[in-house]
Amino acid sequence: MAFHSEQDSADDYLFKIVLLGDSGVGKSNLLARFARNEFFANSKSTIGVEFQTQKMEINGKEVKAQIWDTAGQERFRAVTSAYYRGAVGALLVYDITRRQTFDSISRWLHELHTHCDMNVITILVGNKKDLKDAREVSTADGKSLAETESLFFMETSALDSSNVNAAFETIVKEIYNILSKKVMQSQELKKDSSIGSGKGKTVVLETNKDANKEEKKEEEAKKGGGGGWCCSS
Repeated sequence: MAFHSEQDSADDYLFKIVLLGDSGVGKSNLLARFARNEFFANSKSTIGVEFQTQKMEINGKEVKAQIWDTAGQERFRAVTSAYYRGAVGALLVYDITRRQTFDSISRWLHELHTHCDMNVITILVGNKKDLKDAREVSTADGKSLAETESLFFMETSALDSSNVNAAFETIVKEIYNILSKKVMQSQELKKDSSIGSGKGKTVVLETNKDANKEEKKEEEAKKGGGGGWCCSS
C-alpha cells in the first residue's frame, strides 16, 4: 500500500481518509459528529469537497486524520474523483432505511479502487441505525457484503452518536498498525543490507618497523657484509 503520510515531527502522521456514498446517507453528519460533536437535522447535500482534520493518539504518537467529505450526488462525481487519489482509508456509507444506497456500494467501491491503491483500508458503514422501524437493509446483509469484499463493518447513528467514533478510530488505528509494520520491516531490511554489503569497520594491519630493522641486520650478517661477525681459526 502506498501510504501518503506526512510527518510534521518524528512522532506525527497524517492520513487522508475519504467518505464515500450516495447523497443523503449522512456522510457530512458523521464527520460533524466525529470532528465537532455536532449534528444538523436539516443539513444540505455537500457541494464539491470539504475536509476536517482530527487528532488522535495511538501508542503515544500523535496521528492526524484528514477526513474528506466527498459529495455523493452524481453531477459532482467528476469534480471529486481527483480527491480520492492519495487516500489510505475510506468509509463507504449507506443509509439502512434506503436499499438503493446499499446497492450503490459496489459502484462506489469500484470507483475507489479506480482512483486509489487496491489495498486502501475500507470500512462499510450502515448509517441511521436509530431509525429501526424504517430499516430496509438488515445487519446481516451489511455483514455479508463486508465479508465478501473483505471490508470492516459497523452500523452507526450520527443522530445519537452510536459507533461514530468507533468507526473512524477503527480505520485510523488499522492504517497506523500497517504503517508501523512497514516501517519496522524497512528498518530490518536496512540492517540486513548493511551487514551483507560488508560495510563494517576497516581493520588496518601495520607492520612493526623495529622488527623489520632487526631482520635486515640479520640478513646482512649472514651475507658477511658490513660489520658482520667473522670466526678466527
